[in-house]
Amino acid sequence: MLKKTITYENVFTGEPISEDFYFHLSQAEIVELELSHKDGLKETLKRIVEAEDGKGIVDEFKRIILLSYGKRSDDGRRFVKNDDVRDEFKSTGAYSALFMELVTDTDAAINFVTGIIPAGLSEEAAKIVGADLKLVEEKSKEETPQKESSVEKIVTKADIDKMSGEELAALWPKVRSGEVELATEFPDV
Repeated sequence: MLKKTITYENVFTGEPISEDFYFHLSQAEIVELELSHKDGLKETLKRIVEAEDGKGIVDEFKRIILLSYGKRSDDGRRFVKNDDVRDEFKSTGAYSALFMELVTDTDAAINFVTGIIPAGLSEEAAKIVGADLKLVEEKSKEETPQKESSVEKIVTKADIDKMSGEELAALWPKVRSGEVELATEFPDV
């Protein structure tokens, strides 16, 4: 479960509003998302990123944001996700602010997707989404020599949050090769 505080502008008064919003994907929803793509989510994201398909990236993030958004029930036992709840959220400035953050900031996108995945699946989610989203940045840096990252064998979310873009770009190939592992437990943000 990801609790995210989003600050956005009230369209009627122009005043800033800060609100907490909740996002989560269950294992069943992750399987459904994976199976809804012909070649699976990982290959679809990889193909979209490699093709630098902006519309494809936008469509996938819109889908992931709205699929993961919900509201806690009054009794605190359920996470309510339905079309009414999604439509209500989509009509706020918070949706627009979150959407723009995720499609313009790769690190924010990785942290968001990792945060909405159940704890036991976070490592795989980071590998699937994070590594593939970094391909766009890696392509643009291919001519620039990369500084070696001084990470340990197991990297935590806190470690990732402290890394520069250059260090993150150097980290993902090491994660893919198995040289570096991501911690399997990421604390709630």
